[in-house]
Amino acid sequence: MRVRSFSHAGITVSDFNAAVRFYWDVFRCPLVGVAGQPPERVRSFFGVGLDDPAPSCKVGWIRAPGGAVIEIFEFRPQQRPIDVPWNRVGLTHIAFNVRGTRRWHAYLQAKGVECVSEPERSPRGHTFFFARDLDGNLIELMDLGYMHHVLAWLGPLGGWLFRRGRYRQYYD
Repeated sequence: MRVRSFSHAGITVSDFNAAVRFYWDVFRCPLVGVAGQPPERVRSFFGVGLDDPAPSCKVGWIRAPGGAVIEIFEFRPQQRPIDVPWNRVGLTHIAFNVRGTRRWHAYLQAKGVECVSEPERSPRGHTFFFARDLDGNLIELMDLGYMHHVLAWLGPLGGWLFRRGRYRQYYD
């Protein structure tokens, strides 16, 4: 058994419509589906609004170029957001592959998006920086350079080779 591909990451947002507009206006990621959840499901499946007579959850799917999806949830009632430190176990950020991180950094700043860091080069040669969405969720923008093509075309072969060689210790 093995997975076919990466499907999506889910984030909870404070305002569904504002999140849809943000991801469309800034990244050109369109909304491709919306669903509501009945109060019974919100209580039983999500464990939200147990004391509320009519809890709600709106779910939407935002498709990024390349096929990955960001699933957004808007719950009522809501809990207040918390900062997620890097060393806390769990999801810390989502990432987009881009070309030209310096141009993207300038573009996001011009759009009024909070940029957490300046673009920098990693030891392996790609460049990246972090920004935040409307609710403070971290978004990494990374330019893999030539490795984008290597991973796209040779990714499966590389995974097969690394499992048997360089990274074997993680599979034993």
